[in-house]
Amino acid sequence: MTERKPVECWLSDMDGVLVHEGRPVPGAPEFVGRLRASGKPFLILTNNSIYTARDLQARLSRVGIEVGERNIWTSALATAQFLGDQRPGGTAHVIGEAGLTTALHAAGYVLTDHDPDYVVLGETRTYSFEAITQAIRHINDGARFIATNPDATGPSNEGALPACGSVAALITKATGVEPYFVGKPNPMMMRSALNSIQAHSETTAMIGDRMDTDVLCGLEAGLETILVLTGISNRDEIGRYPYQPSRIVESVADLIDEV
Repeated sequence: MTERKPVECWLSDMDGVLVHEGRPVPGAPEFVGRLRASGKPFLILTNNSIYTARDLQARLSRVGIEVGERNIWTSALATAQFLGDQRPGGTAHVIGEAGLTTALHAAGYVLTDHDPDYVVLGETRTYSFEAITQAIRHINDGARFIATNPDATGPSNEGALPACGSVAALITKATGVEPYFVGKPNPMMMRSALNSIQAHSETTAMIGDRMDTDVLCGLEAGLETILVLTGISNRDEIGRYPYQPSRIVESVADLIDEV
């Protein structure tokens, strides 16, 4: 394996890496604190498009993880940046929450149900049959189909919930049109994050807990990939994948001294 340059910038997934079931992963507050003190560029990434960066900053703060709003990068922000680059000042029919609508407004987009350029599907806990029906009709009429992330389900205290990927599949079944997913594992998510902190892939590490999103995404973007075992993927399943992380650690606590 080619020897990599020293890590100068850090990207980290949030759920399963820094927090787990609403509690901080042991060592996570210290790891993030060391990042802040080091002055090195870093971002916390999430495929969840429901919340704004400010919302997530407050949620992390409540569990003792202090980060700046600018240190959080969501699939909603990546989607808004992508659309702003693709079609500046465009229009969109949006299914989603404040995290997505706020990001699109900030990118100069107009949200409309009248002949939109795009249908943009994000996460929401209240998917509306009426809104999905409108989305299907807009796509049939020529609107381009964008989705923030391909996650099929999301967690809740009661069990799994249908998420963006499942609803996207429903719309695809009805229209025959596949969406363009911006979030992980699309390396677009990583590249937009790197650009936002002016980082280079050769000197950036991605920390994640999932082989099929975090590690794959980081690998395809040319980053060093570090799998932690505090979330979804475990040692038994790692060998089943045709790709491997750069390295495996028990948790972010093992990385504190490297910052």
